[in-house]
Amino acid sequence: MRLRRNDPGAGFAEFVGQRSGALFRTAYALTGDVHVAEDLVQEALERAYRHWRKVASADSPEAYVRRVLVNLANDRWRRRSRRGERTGLTGLPEPVEPRDGFRQAELRAELIEGLLGLPMGMRSVVVLHYLHDMGTEQVADVMGISASAVRSQLARGLAKLRDSLRTGRAPGAPIGGVR
Repeated sequence: MRLRRNDPGAGFAEFVGQRSGALFRTAYALTGDVHVAEDLVQEALERAYRHWRKVASADSPEAYVRRVLVNLANDRWRRRSRRGERTGLTGLPEPVEPRDGFRQAELRAELIEGLLGLPMGMRSVVVLHYLHDMGTEQVADVMGISASAVRSQLARGLAKLRDSLRTGRAPGAPIGGVR
């Protein structure tokens, strides 16, 4: 199907082709679940398509869609935490590069498990800052919080991640199976 110039979705297919992989990586880092990440990306892209003219005219369409994605992940996390559900690593995405070795996949799984142990806001800040190489001000804008809150969340999040990688336990995980 060829998109016409006056088509409200002109450029959307190209955007999806170019940026859906990066959006999926963000969603996976936020959720730790391949299937949920796919669903979040699909929902974010659906919402973007409904308002594509507005999204396409934004300074950065990807940043706009990424913000929708982060908000969807936060909403999902809030709903699940209200119901008392725990989230965990349920599967690994397909390797991005064929030369990726087993150790890199294992390290990614440990990192994702560590991220999942962080509170959702802190996890979002860490993912946006390090996975997307966003500055403090950019993360603050996406998250709707102050730059000082971003710096604080980053410092605390990194400390918890380092601790979890040293001890082999996700942040907040019970010691000896007892909570």
